[in-house]
Order: sequence, then C-alpha cells, then structure tokens
Amino acid sequence: MTTFESIPRVDITHSPTPIESLARLTEELDHKVFIKRDDCTGLAGGGNKTRKLEYLIADAQLKGADTLVTVGGLQSNHARQTAAAAAKFGLKCELVLDDVEGTPKADYYQNGNILLNRILGANIHTLSLGDDSESYVLGLLDTLTQAGRKPYLIPMGGSNVIGSLGYVRCAKEILQQLADTNLHIDQIILATGSAGTQAGLLAGLIAENSDIPVFGISVSRSAEMQTPLVQDLLEHTLTYLDIDPGRATGKVLTNGDYVGEGYGIVTQSMETAVKRCAQLEGLLLDPVYTGKAMAGFIDLCTKGEIASSSQSLFLHTGGSQGLFAYREIF
Repeated sequence: MTTFESIPRVDITHSPTPIESLARLTEELDHKVFIKRDDCTGLAGGGNKTRKLEYLIADAQLKGADTLVTVGGLQSNHARQTAAAAAKFGLKCELVLDDVEGTPKADYYQNGNILLNRILGANIHTLSLGDDSESYVLGLLDTLTQAGRKPYLIPMGGSNVIGSLGYVRCAKEILQQLADTNLHIDQIILATGSAGTQAGLLAGLIAENSDIPVFGISVSRSAEMQTPLVQDLLEHTLTYLDIDPGRATGKVLTNGDYVGEGYGIVTQSMETAVKRCAQLEGLLLDPVYTGKAMAGFIDLCTKGEIASSSQSLFLHTGGSQGLFAYREIF
C-alpha cells in the first residue's frame, strides 16, 4: 500500500513554519490568537503555494515536463511562486494572467507580483477584461506542444488533488507542533479561494483523526458557491489517500460575508485589518486574501460568533508582496 510519505515530492518549504502568539491582538480582541506563519515558506517571499508546488513540481518531473503553465489574476501570489519554482528546478514558465475589474490600477500592472514575475524570468501573457483564459490556455498548450515543448498545466492556485497534498502535509505539521508545545486550538481560520488549502488541511486533519474545525473566510464568492468547491476537492483528496470520502460530511465551513464587491476589490474592513495587524504586531497581511480573512475573523470575534473563551489559529497564507500593487489604497 502506498504511504503518504512515499508520494513524490520535492523539498522547497522552510518547514516547520512557526506558530506564534499574537499577544497585542489577543489583548484587543479579548480572544487568544495564534498564527501559523506560512508566509515564511521561503520561495520568492513565501506563501501557501510553496507547499502545493512541492507535489506539483514532482509530478511535472515524473511526466517529463520542461515548462510550467499556470493561470491566475494579474497579481497572483500563486503565479509568483510558480515562476520561482520553475526557476529553481530549471523549467520554463508561462503565466496567463487575467486583469481583475475593480482593483486599484496606479501600480497594479507594473509593481508587486508582476515585477517579481519578470525578475524571476517568467513569460507573462496578460489578458484583458472579458478575455477567456481557459481557451487561451488551451491554445497556449497546443502551441507549446507543437513547438516541441512539454508543458505541464498547474490549475489556478495549484488547487487540484496533487496540490492539496501540500496542506495534508501541513495539517500533520500543525498537529505535531501543537503536541510538542502542549497547545490547544479550538479552530483554524484561513482565507479560502481556489479551495486547495482548505481542502488539503481538512483532509490532513481527517487522516490524523483530528476534529479541529477549519473556518474558511471566502475571498472571491459566496459561501453557497464556495462550500461545494471545497467539499468536492476534499472528497477527491480523501479518495486519493484511500480514506472514505464520506468522512468529509459536515466538515466544510465557509463564510462569504467579507468578499465585498469581488475578488481583489478593496474593502474598508480589509484595509483596517491590514493596518491593525501591522501596527499591533509588525505583521504584514495582504490585500486580497489574508486581509479579508483577518477582517472576517476580527468581526466574528467582536460579534461573539467565535467564543472569547476559545483559542484560534490563523493560517497566514502569505501575499504581502501584493501590497505594493495597492499602494494608492494604503
């Protein structure tokens, strides 16, 4: 029988990433808050996609690929980490990046992750509002294949079963850290978007028979739309791990109240949360994912929907490089 540790993986992540206490935020919220620093995974500034790429790169190598192709928003953190991983393993990288309506534009096209992608040597395909990225990617894959290249397509956010294994591994890491420090956590809070981080984390907790709930604060869609995405990927990941997918029932918890007008579009609560964490903890969140997730978490604590007597672990998925693209807001 295949064991989890025998699944092919390259070693990129600086792990285990620390779990830290946020003492000043705890005092303000009257709620004990810890943070898992997956912004410190190391790859071109770090972030959650590094863990996913460990498995995706290994799969690409097994398939003989020489080029990574992925898709995302113009300021995608996933694209930046994919470009860095391609450079590290001697692969070419093609990034298909969509413009995002409603985002601040003064620095959006030249700074932040876009600047880093160029430095990392990726070939960037910038799509305009309304362009069909899916058909563009299919055409690009065909063009690359006809030119003799061997492309490997990584889905948006690295969020398929292979990518989700990175957070199966992270769940095991978290549980080991909690055991080593005798720390009790009542819930894990994270930003949920392309679903792979939340699904992988849940699959890992289920595999270890842990019942710690994982609350996903959606950054791009309603809870009614987000929950089935996470549920489907969780069930497929459990099946891959030879675990009964029925164990996913009732595990997926999402909240879509803090998206605002849409993905990447600024909200006042996000801006306040980013500044609050920076000025209380010297902690840099990002404007698209962790800023909105932290805004939701703070609000839920303030309303008492997360009990003040409980202890929360906030998963910092990275992305502070995107702050530079949002300069005019801050």
